[in-house]
Amino acid sequence: MTGGVADPYRGTQGRELFAILGERWNYGILREVFYGVRRFGALQRALGIAPNILTARLAALVDLGLLVKRQYRPDKPWYEYHLSESARTIMPAWVTIAQWAEAHLPDGDRTPRGIKHTGCGQITQPLLACSACGEPMDALDVAPVIGDRPDEPDTDKHHEQ
Repeated sequence: MTGGVADPYRGTQGRELFAILGERWNYGILREVFYGVRRFGALQRALGIAPNILTARLAALVDLGLLVKRQYRPDKPWYEYHLSESARTIMPAWVTIAQWAEAHLPDGDRTPRGIKHTGCGQITQPLLACSACGEPMDALDVAPVIGDRPDEPDTDKHHEQ
């Protein structure tokens, strides 16, 4: 506890994830790799990042297991960076956050970006749906479950005081 207030993130990985994704260069690098910018020089141009910082951030993202480094020229130590399986699993949430930012935090200098479903070729929006019944969901359709009590509704004991 800090200052008498319980830490709401204690025991969760949410803070760590947002610290990683919230770091300015990490987010930009992962975003660009997701959109197909995979080589060092192209990443540097797209982001306007100094080479030493890009080198350090790429190494950190590889160490964190979010990027995979692949040599693309056998005669030179030149690499491409690809999203790892781990990074691909967080992409639905990340795309949703990015689309929220596009809608609510306008930036005149930024080119709008979206996502296309490669199966049908159409521009699409992320959709949160129940894995049990398939129904679409939003914030009003869900309730948090903490621990192993899925049948017990979680009550906010802090507001009962």
